[in-house]
Amino acid sequence: MHKLKYVLIVVLLIGVGVLGTTAWYTLTEQPASDSPAGTALEDSSSTNPSDNSSSDQTIEEVADSDSGDIPYVDLEIGTKLSTQELVQEVGPAVVSITTETMAQGWYFQPVPEEGAGTGIIVSADGYIVTNYHVIEGADTITVTLSDGKTYEATVEGSDSETDLAVVDIEATNLSYLHFLDNALEQLNPLDTVVAVGNALALSGGPTWTTGVVSNLGRSIEESDGTVLYDLIQTDAAINEGNSGGPLVNMAGQVVGINTAIASDAENIGFAISTDTAIPVVESLIEEGKVTRPWLGVSVITVTTSIQRNYSLATDTGVLVARLSSGSPAAVAGLRSGDVIVSIDGQQVDTADELQLEVRSHQVGDTLKITYWRGQEQKETNVTLGQAPS
Repeated sequence: MHKLKYVLIVVLLIGVGVLGTTAWYTLTEQPASDSPAGTALEDSSSTNPSDNSSSDQTIEEVADSDSGDIPYVDLEIGTKLSTQELVQEVGPAVVSITTETMAQGWYFQPVPEEGAGTGIIVSADGYIVTNYHVIEGADTITVTLSDGKTYEATVEGSDSETDLAVVDIEATNLSYLHFLDNALEQLNPLDTVVAVGNALALSGGPTWTTGVVSNLGRSIEESDGTVLYDLIQTDAAINEGNSGGPLVNMAGQVVGINTAIASDAENIGFAISTDTAIPVVESLIEEGKVTRPWLGVSVITVTTSIQRNYSLATDTGVLVARLSSGSPAAVAGLRSGDVIVSIDGQQVDTADELQLEVRSHQVGDTLKITYWRGQEQKETNVTLGQAPS
């Protein structure tokens, strides 16, 4: 597999110097999501993006309205703003985030380290979305609004698997941004997008860069094996400090959260799509954590050489390499050496597709799994459990 290096785009500030903290990634093939469109966008009426009539409501009050399941999903994608309107509408809802962490210096002396990233206000009463890696391990988190006001933030919830976090500040009547539902279906390659963020922790407000959607549904693999799925690739310039900032369309809607760049390429950046972000953010706000369905298998994508080496009956699907003891898959009778080829009739050709298919369901859902054992094709029903912490 051809490997590219990727870097998380938080800024580490030491004294007056600016250094980039790094985490390396591998590009993996990943098709765009084909999940059906939801109802949140369809149920919302066309809205003037400059209308913040609901900005004095709490997130609970907005959630009780008839605007859809996601209180901060609004506007029809056909709405288009001028560049001046875009800056006026988006700018006040983008914040800079600085963190302080105590590290060990020479002779084990404590040394304060400051990091810088970006956040997106998503409710009038102070919920802010950012990247997990921006606030990871922070002892203090400070949020600076566009008007210069600063607040100490608390972590409402964080999720390392999607690199998302929600922090909260004690403020009201804030401007906030709307998330586009089903961005991977609404967007097309070469659509114009704008990245906004605290690039290089420069003073004087956020940095704005424009570009296009370069591709949809990308996946990148972290050095610890964690895979970020359904990313939006863009050529809009994304720099260190942009982590957690919005990637918006020309309606001023958030389509992604900027998270990583290719360190050895030109203009290849990635944003977590709102397809991933919306349910995770909802869970972090409501429960402080993300509850995920769990199959309990480690799998390998079947290739021609793997088929030959293991004398498999098929050259497609995913080979079960290992099962967790007592996992839903083990309880359903799956074994190491089985090759899963479909879930609920949906063909599964890669390990990524299996992961995405499982994640598209809920804990307690029962799935029909079709698999090969030796030269015999079999079926079993698996009831998904809750992923261990």
